[in-house]
Amino acid sequence: MTADVSVTRLILDASLLVQAVMLILLLASVASWALIFYKRHTLKRAEQGAIRFEEEFWAGGNLAEIYRRVGQEGDGESSAGLERIFRAGFQEFSRMRKQSSAPPAAVVEAAHRAMRVSVSREIDGAESYLQFLATVGSVSPYIGLFGTVWGIMNSFRALAGQQQATLATVAPGIAEALIATALGLFAAIPAVIAYNHYANRAERLANRYETFVEEFTSILERHTHAATSAAAR
Repeated sequence: MTADVSVTRLILDASLLVQAVMLILLLASVASWALIFYKRHTLKRAEQGAIRFEEEFWAGGNLAEIYRRVGQEGDGESSAGLERIFRAGFQEFSRMRKQSSAPPAAVVEAAHRAMRVSVSREIDGAESYLQFLATVGSVSPYIGLFGTVWGIMNSFRALAGQQQATLATVAPGIAEALIATALGLFAAIPAVIAYNHYANRAERLANRYETFVEEFTSILERHTHAATSAAAR
């Protein structure tokens, strides 16, 4: 009998509660890996989109032309988070400037506020599902430990009813119980590593958004001040 068949037999012969624990851990591991690949895709797309938009933005193009180009892409798959932040700010800036009664400071403040709201949405998207990875990473070892304790407890209960106790008598029960611990670690370790990695990337992305908002707000302030000075002449 091979080692693989022996492990399979131990799982099949385990108590229903231990099997339920193993199933929960297996499902948690599958869900974690699915989220790991999903977050890898979404964060990479957001980072590349931010780099692409920053290169275009700081190349010195006309803001209205950049806004028209970004507006054509909309909120689809190809639209980057930084583009949506820019669109929210410039759209509010343009709307407020059409109101002749709005003071320059209020125009800039409204654009800044609109960008802050957009940044909040983008950060929520970047950090989505990370809490699930953190939960799997912290809870899975304890779930596996619960299955191990329950399996060992059943092994010793069965041992109490035997006249002669040997290691061979309790070894299968203990082995199947320890499989639950192994599955708990198998689910927890990748989830913890992925959570730390993606949380760090999401934080760097958030800092990038915040920096852009402040820099773009400064540009809008200079633009508004120049327009006000030209109108006063």
